[in-house]
Amino acid sequence: MKQNMTAEQVNAALSRKRAWGKAQKILANVFIYFVLLLMYAPLIYITVFSFTTHKTAGEWSGFSFQNYTTLFDSGNQIAINIWSAAGNTALVAIVSATLSTVLGTLGAIGIYYLRKKWMKNTMDFVTQIPVVNAEIVTAVSLCVLFVILASVFKIERNFGTLVIGHIVLSIPYVVMSVKPKLEQMDPALYEAAMDLGATQTQALWKVIIPDIVPGILSGFLLSITLSLDDYVITAFTKPTVGGFNTISTYVDAVTKKAGLPTQLRAFTAILFAVILIVMIVMNVRSNINAKKLVKKEKNKND
Repeated sequence: MKQNMTAEQVNAALSRKRAWGKAQKILANVFIYFVLLLMYAPLIYITVFSFTTHKTAGEWSGFSFQNYTTLFDSGNQIAINIWSAAGNTALVAIVSATLSTVLGTLGAIGIYYLRKKWMKNTMDFVTQIPVVNAEIVTAVSLCVLFVILASVFKIERNFGTLVIGHIVLSIPYVVMSVKPKLEQMDPALYEAAMDLGATQTQALWKVIIPDIVPGILSGFLLSITLSLDDYVITAFTKPTVGGFNTISTYVDAVTKKAGLPTQLRAFTAILFAVILIVMIVMNVRSNINAKKLVKKEKNKND
């Protein structure tokens, strides 16, 4: 009888454990779906209401494509402002990301090949400070610097100051993307290239750069993402004259004056759709390449 009771107790304990495991799994799924809902609900909301012309988001006045047609109307001033801001945003992102990638890659290579360990650790630490530092601190610091330079050299904030601000924001992330690839690289390859008569420049372009291309591309894409998404540094470093705006500063300025234009809902929906399609294509392509690689390895082993 005692053994039967013990077995019953064990079964009860296992049942409770399984029930608790199921409850944990359910709670984890609920939490994940709740977070996803918070992330995507605004995008879904603004996409749905991009098909109505009511000025107040949240009120439906009938299904319509008017927001999309006026968005591509070359005579509509709001559409002109939106596409101008979008063009400025893309231009700043491409220029700053390109320069950040070049400088960040060279910086990562320079840090990696530093011989003194204390100097290498110091540079690593200094590079990581802007990543953990509050963005508003960086923005205000740059603004103060440009104001001082303007008072001395009589040069107002312009496109160059905006690009510099985005470069300052992006370079640490490029360094952090490139450095792991350098650490994975075989250091003997560079030395072998030098022993075989290659110059330092030739060894850099023919040995080091090809091995760290994935890190360079990651840093470039990350720089573009940071630039497209930035508002704080843009607001503090953008040109003071000429009405230069990026999407973030344009939305902030127009919302304060007259509320969010209905055409911006259509623009946001289009942008979201384009990014979604690109991500799907990239994931599908990545999965196809992974399957091809697995199949190739399997055939090689056979």
